[in-house]
Amino acid sequence: MSTPANDNIRSLILYAIVMTALVAVLLWSAYIARDALLIVYVSILFAMGFSPIVRVIERPRFLALTKRLPRWFAILILYVAILGTIALVLFLIFPPLVEQGQGLWQKRTELFERGQEYLLSKGVLKEHLTMREAVERAPGAGGNAVGHVAGAVVNVAGGIFGVVTILILTFYMLVDSWSLQHQALLLFPRKHRARVDAASRVAMVKVSAWLGGQLLLAAVIGTTSAIGLWALGVPFFYVLALVSAVGEMIPVVGPIIAAVPAIAVAATVSMKTVLLVVLFFFLQQQLENHILVPKIMSRQVGVSAVTVIVSLLIGGSLLGIVGALLAVPTAAILQVIISELVTEDPAGVKK
Repeated sequence: MSTPANDNIRSLILYAIVMTALVAVLLWSAYIARDALLIVYVSILFAMGFSPIVRVIERPRFLALTKRLPRWFAILILYVAILGTIALVLFLIFPPLVEQGQGLWQKRTELFERGQEYLLSKGVLKEHLTMREAVERAPGAGGNAVGHVAGAVVNVAGGIFGVVTILILTFYMLVDSWSLQHQALLLFPRKHRARVDAASRVAMVKVSAWLGGQLLLAAVIGTTSAIGLWALGVPFFYVLALVSAVGEMIPVVGPIIAAVPAIAVAATVSMKTVLLVVLFFFLQQQLENHILVPKIMSRQVGVSAVTVIVSLLIGGSLLGIVGALLAVPTAAILQVIISELVTEDPAGVKK
């Protein structure tokens, strides 16, 4: 005979089975849609980072305006300012960049021959190769070369599409930020909504500071690379410094990618220059990894240097380059959430 106790047990078991199946389905769906979810998450981070700036633009204190600017117009001003700054930088460095880039391209055969002679003298290469033969013997070349090229083109196109999607999605998130935030607050009990709203604003400020910190790091690395390579007598230092600045925006492999062309160009000068350039980039990366990134991100974002380093290690292990790039802002958001959970509420009850 069925009893109330047995019915309760059956109901609990059925509930546990249903919830477990639902969680499994949600996790599997999230795994399948991980690329799309990553784009959404990056867009959320950009929207959080740009939100404080948009609010300042909406109510410009330096202009005698009685009404605030439309939000879409303030966002458009921010986008134009960012794109305009990039265009201005390119305009200032473009002439010497083109000149040095053309010189580097014209000397590609000479650079190839010098490098090959050095490798032959050290016994690394057994025979002299033409540039065409070297390309044909390169890993991935040959019959499947077209496939590799096509794959690279697809990846680049996918990357461009992803960036454009992030910019558009970020724009609409910023436009509808009040509505989205209001709907999110409805998920929490009424008595906790004020604290959640305050915490979300703190997180926005931290993510905005992270964006500024990334740009500051790129500027520091690009400037020091230009000065260092110029002082060492490395030609085309303008181009190489720009590559270093862009590489700084790519965690883990970016600095390595930036160092390779600089070392190759230094080989056209002398072996002493090569060794000095290798030493310069090694010291620069030690300074960047152990001092600049922890200190700048700690000061900008408000997280400890230990948290920055640990988050970079964990993010890089989980998602590679993308994980390392998103590690610091994610750690900052988690810090805000944990801080709110462990602090006492107005009634004195710990969360």
